[in-house]
Amino acid sequence: MGSCEIYPQTIQHNPNGRFVVVCGDGEYIIYTAMALRNKSFGSAQEFVWAHDSSEYAIRESNSIVKIFKNFKEKKSFKPDFGAEGIYGGFLLGVRSVNGLAFYDWENTELIRRIEIQPKHIFWSDSGELVCIATEESFFILRYMADKVAASQENNEGVTEDGIEDAFEVQGEIQEIVKTGLWVGDCFIYTSSVNRLNYYVGGEIVTIAHLDRTMYLLGYIPKDDRLYLGDKELNIVSYSLLVSVLEYQTAVMRRDFGMADKVLPTIPKEQRTRVAHFLEKQGFKQQALAVSTDPEHRFELALQLGELKIAYQLAVEAESEQKWKQLAELAISKCQFGLAQECLHHAQDYGGLLLLATASGNATMVGKLAEGAERDGKNNVAFMTYFLQGKLDQCLELLIRTNRLPEAAFLARTYLPSQVSRVVKLWRENLAKVNQKAAESLADPTEYENLFPGLKEAFAAEHYLRESCLGTTRPATDYPLVTLNEDRNILEEAQGYEPKGTFIPSVAKTQSSEESVAAAHVAEPAAAAVEDEEEEEEIPAFSEKDKILDELEVDLDNMELDDIDTTDVNLDDDFLDD
Repeated sequence: MGSCEIYPQTIQHNPNGRFVVVCGDGEYIIYTAMALRNKSFGSAQEFVWAHDSSEYAIRESNSIVKIFKNFKEKKSFKPDFGAEGIYGGFLLGVRSVNGLAFYDWENTELIRRIEIQPKHIFWSDSGELVCIATEESFFILRYMADKVAASQENNEGVTEDGIEDAFEVQGEIQEIVKTGLWVGDCFIYTSSVNRLNYYVGGEIVTIAHLDRTMYLLGYIPKDDRLYLGDKELNIVSYSLLVSVLEYQTAVMRRDFGMADKVLPTIPKEQRTRVAHFLEKQGFKQQALAVSTDPEHRFELALQLGELKIAYQLAVEAESEQKWKQLAELAISKCQFGLAQECLHHAQDYGGLLLLATASGNATMVGKLAEGAERDGKNNVAFMTYFLQGKLDQCLELLIRTNRLPEAAFLARTYLPSQVSRVVKLWRENLAKVNQKAAESLADPTEYENLFPGLKEAFAAEHYLRESCLGTTRPATDYPLVTLNEDRNILEEAQGYEPKGTFIPSVAKTQSSEESVAAAHVAEPAAAAVEDEEEEEEIPAFSEKDKILDELEVDLDNMELDDIDTTDVNLDDDFLDD
């Protein structure tokens, strides 16, 4: 296009693109952009354009700043703390050792002084937003033009640092900006780690990861392309939909009418990204309407309590996790029918048990027991049978799952008539592993003396089984029911006539081999059980043991003469023993 009379260190177009200025070696030259004809020139350390295309400023020295309008000097002033650098845009920025000061282009009135050392300042086209980039991070500020105008009129809120409410901080991001520009309310920038990002509404969106250091050249909306260049003069472009940027800008300005007009122009594959942006701005209802990602829509539906939408998405996904999440929401909304269906789909038997018992739904508990046992959820099946008082099913479930010790104790507690059968099965199973341990198991029906109250247990079981057979009492009867700890089943059973059910008898005798087996369970008592006469002597031996405890003697290591029997009456038989 032509040659330049100076070595240019900076090149800048004015806002409307008609002129371009080169600055270097302490001078500046303004050219026409198309023909490169010289329009104006002068001495300057720095040159910046104003938001108005016909206005610009130069830093003549570290203390003097001059403002020009239509290539004629309009004003010259000395900033209070000097001028180490100047920045153009909607306001004139002057950097000094004390920070950054913004001045009005019209009358050089101080707008606001900020304690910050900027490296770059980027103004949006509307003049509402500004990015101040430092060596460590960048700040997004909103310029409050209305408040500034009001303060200038009534002189309220004005201090030595300017107007207090002139700016409102929108966010601080811990990234270093190399080059940047605004498109609407979106700030596009390249970072020190070679990422191409844009910031909008507090959200950082990564456009691309660059493989080398590149510099932003500009954005052409009609092409939906963002252009960058490197030091080798290579130019690279990236797709960035102007419709997406316009939509996000409209949202940031709370102009949802405009946003709705722009939305149809956004491709479907980009709408989920837009929906995430809406969600972060707090517009979850709009995000649910915009998003096309089923996962994202399901999460939004849960957050908004939209049961119908969430249910449809769960049916389509057939995900156990989604059914569980929906069940929790349904319970919180007291939609117990929906919650039950969701828990069934999720096969969450624990949740079904909680729901059924909390709501007092006996029918549901019964169905749950069958389903849980069928699907191998034995803990839940046992609990449901137990809650219903179906002790026989509880016992059979324990036997089928080879939980024979637990079955034996359950039978001993609730179904004593089944103890012999369970102990026999336990013995047979245990014998496969340890024969001696198996032989040590005693059958209560064979060793009544080792299990006191067994006959009474049989009678109580028989009474409760027949008296409660086929009876179901409503929950309203609860205040009338005697508590278990206040009941005496044997007294209740007095005079009760059994209806044909045989109460097992307890054996009175046993073989010597059986005595040896029983001795492993209760050795002192089993060894003494041979006939009724020996059973009567047991209390005598117990009395002698008590006497020996009082004497505090060890018969194995002491002689009879060593025992002080002064205070104890002992008969000859005891001394002989």
